[in-house]
Amino acid sequence: MEAIGVSKVFGNGDDAVRALDNVDVTIRENEFFTLLGPSGCGKTTLLRLIAGFDFPTEGEIRLYGEDIAPLPPFKRPVNTVFQNYALFPHMTVAQNIGFGLEMLGKPKAEIDARISEMLKLVRMEELRNRRTSQISGGQQQRVALARALAPRPKVLLLDEPLSALDFKLRKDMQIELKRLQHETGITFIFVTHDQEEALTMSDRIAVMSKGHILQIGSPRDIYDRPAERFVANFIGDTNFLEGQVKEVHGSKARIALNAGAEVEAGISEGANPQGNVTIVVRPEHAAIQARPGADALKGTIENIVYFGTDTHFHIKLASGPHFIVRQQNRHGAGEEFKTGMPVGVEIGQNAAQVLKD
Repeated sequence: MEAIGVSKVFGNGDDAVRALDNVDVTIRENEFFTLLGPSGCGKTTLLRLIAGFDFPTEGEIRLYGEDIAPLPPFKRPVNTVFQNYALFPHMTVAQNIGFGLEMLGKPKAEIDARISEMLKLVRMEELRNRRTSQISGGQQQRVALARALAPRPKVLLLDEPLSALDFKLRKDMQIELKRLQHETGITFIFVTHDQEEALTMSDRIAVMSKGHILQIGSPRDIYDRPAERFVANFIGDTNFLEGQVKEVHGSKARIALNAGAEVEAGISEGANPQGNVTIVVRPEHAAIQARPGADALKGTIENIVYFGTDTHFHIKLASGPHFIVRQQNRHGAGEEFKTGMPVGVEIGQNAAQVLKD
């Protein structure tokens, strides 16, 4: 699946809104691909163009080399699972799953076999004769997935399908979705604004902002090696530090920080580090020290926030901004630190990344 030079403009003249601006992306066969970004970034618009519910102003949507942008939805080998599931409440679970196959004119024996196969896949065999108005939200979501998978689409589109579920059920369904994708081998394209959801399930993630794709990569690439400030800031907690480039060697740069220490930082793809730069450091990639070494940043603890599994130390650096260190709670570790205490911050090896912007 490819989007080539895709733009989408709504409205005309002074009222025109460019929801997508010359987007290029290739989605591999049999992968779980996520479009991630805040509301209004263009991710749902791109999903609708792939589904055929809208048509691009410019560009092509290609599937196996064929431009499918002019085709209506029913002529595309693509199915969609919506936020509200759109089930028929007067029908049983089995009838909902088989409805699309009936509309395609499939033989009854084939429909019955496929319904049984889908019920087993989503682990709902015992509820096949229950009306969908009589089952839970999580079970309804499984029925919607089974109905969308039943015609064996080449691509399954998922438009924030977990947003209506409670926290624990959402976590369970994240694992379930990944299992279904792995077992069916179908390409999943998932839309969400939830960073943790994207990191948990995806093979690759495209981070979007203002109609553009800013970065595409694996969850580890996006989290550990963000290329731009927006990506670093949108995905999880982070620290930004300013400094000057002292030297560059290969994919690394030596940075003299304004906060008073030197670090070696990785260079983002497309970055050309020289002069003043910004680096990013994740809170868990730094360590707090009661007796700081010569290479540590110096500061004072302003706040300590206990989260059960870990503790966040909010530190005001002596020569620079605030800095957060996240430390896992193990056997009383960190209990010696108190608010107002002078400490050091050590940035781990390969922890810092130079941003493009």
